[in-house]
Amino acid sequence: MMATNLLSTLPELINQYRALTNGVINFDLYNQVVHTHHSTVIEGSTLTLSETQTLIDKGLTAGGKPLTDHLMVLDHQQIQNQVLAWAAAREPLNRARLQEIAAGVMRQTGGPTNTLLGSFDSSKGEFRTVSAMAGSRMFIDARKVVPAVDLLLKEINTNLPDLKTIRQVYDFSFQAHYQFLSIHPFGDGNGRTSRLLMNYMQHYHQLPLSLVYAQDRTSYINALEQSRRDESTQPITKFMHEQLSKFLRDEITRLTEQQKPTIKPPTRKGGLTLIF
Repeated sequence: MMATNLLSTLPELINQYRALTNGVINFDLYNQVVHTHHSTVIEGSTLTLSETQTLIDKGLTAGGKPLTDHLMVLDHQQIQNQVLAWAAAREPLNRARLQEIAAGVMRQTGGPTNTLLGSFDSSKGEFRTVSAMAGSRMFIDARKVVPAVDLLLKEINTNLPDLKTIRQVYDFSFQAHYQFLSIHPFGDGNGRTSRLLMNYMQHYHQLPLSLVYAQDRTSYINALEQSRRDESTQPITKFMHEQLSKFLRDEITRLTEQQKPTIKPPTRKGGLTLIF
């Protein structure tokens, strides 16, 4: 049985994760690349993790892949850096900063939408002026978006500094992510913005960033829908905790393997080998 299977609690997983990542060169950048990769693939990017890392590290594009996929990755990585900087400095979020996040993820792939009810530009982080739907579900009326966003931000700024336990921080970040998606304030980019909002709250308390694995996209959507049907955050919170534990265990296993010493047998060229 692997050592990671013996770790049953979230604090234990985080402690081992921190011990393994402490002092690892460029780990923060690698970690951000992983989060950018999964968040953008959920939204349609076709770049592999390796292609995402090459694009971010070296500026090299992947042959045969759409330009929009590359732009989506670069935009996400750039605004992710800003979000994490705000969190590290414990800067509060306000409406303008939330719109900056939304504009950031759509900077090069968004644009204006013109309707009879008004116009808005997703590349500028402007709130939607039209109805929004996911499948057969209708989100709140566009006229209620700004008050709902302001209320959510007030709850985050009021409660986030006072959270005491690891579980409280993650629960609160998962629930805020869900509430943001339920408002669906922008014409596009809501998924990426919601996950960056969640990461801001986690990094504010210096906790590992959680993600949603791209391969679990369907389960993610199902958990969101289940929470909406049940009018409860429990299904999505449970799913997000499972994703977090999966991520921590995967990274602990990967880092443990990487950090194992490599012992090479002595090379014999005849005669005696003397070891002192």
